Amino acid sequence: MAEPRHFYLVALGSNMRVPGVGGPAQVLRAAIGRLARPECKVAAVSGIIASRPIGPSIRRYANAAAVIETGLAPAALLDVLQEVEREFGRRRRGARWRARPLDLDIVLWSGGVWASADLTIPHPLFRERDFVIGPAAEIAPHWRDPVTALTLRQLAARIRKPRPDLRA
Repeated sequence: MAEPRHFYLVALGSNMRVPGVGGPAQVLRAAIGRLARPECKVAAVSGIIASRPIGPSIRRYANAAAVIETGLAPAALLDVLQEVEREFGRRRRGARWRARPLDLDIVLWSGGVWASADLTIPHPLFRERDFVIGPAAEIAPHWRDPVTALTLRQLAARIRKPRPDLRA
């Protein structure tokens, strides 16, 4: 009997150059390549956008989203994502929201809500972050947030605010 297949929406971010890989956008492209493995199929990838950092980091981020199809349970996929982060030089210590070579977060999955000591799905802050919602809505506009029942397209429309025109 085949194992059940799940779909995950994964947010990607980088704001550091990685030796041998390149700048943040190249890091994201390379990370997508590393996520494609026998147990994980990369089903969709958004475009890469630039965003301002949250917290103490001063470097701009490159952000994207991917849909991953896999038979892995959420905790097992989290292990894979953290392994890929480590391959790109990520060390989970020090100040929160500091510069990082690669950040991979599970945002949503086809199984609805998930909670454990190490992982909460939906990601607790994703609804507030346009750098997550924008790329996510690009590749999965009809996915629904299991908490609010809103689609990613609807969440993206709510978070987008008119930006001041700086040309004046």
